[in-house]
Amino acid sequence: MALLEVVTGPILAVQEFYLLAGRALRNMFREPHYSDDIVLQMDNIGVGSLPIVVMTGFFSGAVMALQLARALAQWGQTGKVGTAVSITLVRELGPALTSLMVAGRNASGMASEIGSMKVTEQIDAMRALGTDPIQKLVTPRLIATCVVLPLLTIIADFVGVFGGYVVAAGMLDVNGRQYWTSVWQALGWDDVTQGLLKPFVFAFVIALVGCYYGLRASGGTQGVGRATTQAMVAASVLIFVLTFFLTRIFTSQLVSAS
Repeated sequence: MALLEVVTGPILAVQEFYLLAGRALRNMFREPHYSDDIVLQMDNIGVGSLPIVVMTGFFSGAVMALQLARALAQWGQTGKVGTAVSITLVRELGPALTSLMVAGRNASGMASEIGSMKVTEQIDAMRALGTDPIQKLVTPRLIATCVVLPLLTIIADFVGVFGGYVVAAGMLDVNGRQYWTSVWQALGWDDVTQGLLKPFVFAFVIALVGCYYGLRASGGTQGVGRATTQAMVAASVLIFVLTFFLTRIFTSQLVSAS
């Protein structure tokens, strides 16, 4: 009996999450669409996250250039640092780090906003007035995150590659033209596709997890703080888990194609 009680909670939580995801996705094709809310969320998530994404991307590329150049120097291939930086950033680190930064800033923010509305009974007032809270609160955040996160990833990738160039040209005496040529030649359509598909998937996780914990908040301000922490932790962990599985799918496809 005790084991059943332990298992029941997580199973119900997963069920509630999938029901929320299904309703949010279905509402994308139903009226009303609340376009003003979508634009507002795009500005909040996209433009608001831009400074931290740019800083994270730049210093990620710079650190990678320093570390990879040290490893490549053992084989006399320091000139290939651009290849290593670009592939690693575009395939893996760019999408993952950008999504983590957005999750830390926005998944917690969504949980806080919606949780505050939940504990102050504003969501109950919406239902009483005939407004679907999922349509009004969750779907605009989901659409906005799916639009802006791939764009933020592109910016982070470019800034990261530029950060690698600054280090390679300024500290490692790598020819600038050689660096950019190696970057251009290293990237293929498979790399770009993989680098853009991952943040699109991560966007669903960030938006839905943040909204889910916000809608579950209870117990006043302490409950809102707890929901905020849970949303950030859950979104971050799921990003790492999905990174593994998506990378496994792409690498298996490349192996089978070769």
